[in-house]
Amino acid sequence: MAVTNATPAAFRVRSLIPLSLVSASVGLAAALAFPFLSLFLSQEVGASPLALGTFLLVTPLASLVASTLLGRLSDARAVRRTLLIVGAVSGALGYGLYTVLRNYWLLLAVSTTLVAVASSLLPQMFAYARQVLERGGSTKAPLIITGLRTLISLAWVVGPPLAAVLVAQTGFTGLFTTSAIAYGLVAVLALRLPEVAAAPPVEEDAEPVVPGPEPRFLLPALAFVLLQGGISLGVVTLPLFVVEQLGGTTTDVGLIMGLCAALEIPLMLGFGVLSTKVDQRKLVLGGAVVALAYHGSMLLVQTTWQVAAAQVFSATVISAVMGIGISYFQSLSPDRPGHATTMFTNSATVATMLAGPLLAVAQVLTYRTAYGMSLVMSVLGLVLLVLAKPRAVEQRENIPVATRT
Repeated sequence: MAVTNATPAAFRVRSLIPLSLVSASVGLAAALAFPFLSLFLSQEVGASPLALGTFLLVTPLASLVASTLLGRLSDARAVRRTLLIVGAVSGALGYGLYTVLRNYWLLLAVSTTLVAVASSLLPQMFAYARQVLERGGSTKAPLIITGLRTLISLAWVVGPPLAAVLVAQTGFTGLFTTSAIAYGLVAVLALRLPEVAAAPPVEEDAEPVVPGPEPRFLLPALAFVLLQGGISLGVVTLPLFVVEQLGGTTTDVGLIMGLCAALEIPLMLGFGVLSTKVDQRKLVLGGAVVALAYHGSMLLVQTTWQVAAAQVFSATVISAVMGIGISYFQSLSPDRPGHATTMFTNSATVATMLAGPLLAVAQVLTYRTAYGMSLVMSVLGLVLLVLAKPRAVEQRENIPVATRT
């Protein structure tokens, strides 16, 4: 079933609630499995530090390739709903195999195939929402997409504590079984979504200023790699910094991270409302400026309560850069939402890969220096973001939504 401009109510009534449940379920599945993956490989599988590092590097690389290929396919053919189902089934099968496999190489094979395909769920879900909303003539796409992103943040408030309970009570078998069930739920929910037609081909003279997608994505993608790299490095460093350098406890770490996730929810909703009135690029720029304040303050903190207070800055950065960033990338190429959203998620994947080696450097120096590196990356990201202002995007933003679909 294709959604057209003549039937915008079909999305709002029949698809928005299932899509919201899809977002929450995808977020929960990831929030359950990801935080304890390194512990699983180390304790349950017996992976060496080198093997663990290889696993954590190769897996996101495979996810990046899978998401990119599927993103291009979804823009060319009316298969986005089908890809959501395929990704969910792949996740269910992948984590289902995690419950029984304890061989490193078999797990790596599953991770670089089934789990990698499952990683395409997030970009395809956001691209699906954007395309259906715009074809329905809605002007609230950034707000709704931010709302979907908020549900993922909510899942991360609940997921890690629940995962800890599952590991304590049922072991990793129970943890991955629950994650597989969550992916299975996504597949069932996606079956209720209507399929959307592929985007119409772009005319040769439709974009005379920027003839191809790469120039308009180059600077924003580099900027987001640096900005999200600073965020990722700060997040992975936080537990070690609090416990080993500030003398805090693991309970302090849990409370601080939970506080940040909880703060993200109202902030993302607030930015979502603002995005319907204020240029999305300006909101992302504001988040980048706040990133300087966060990483700068972390260079100065001396106590755990100061770290907790600084999470107001951290939550603001995440909400603006990672929340509004999705809509910002989609606005760069509204005719190819799958490719645009995948570019955003791929920038996050590359940022995560960048954070690992930098954390190793900080281990040799001090964990506080990680926030110095994050500050430098944020400054560079802000500069690139200021420079990234394609004129074609400005022209397109002045065209009514209905004429673009």
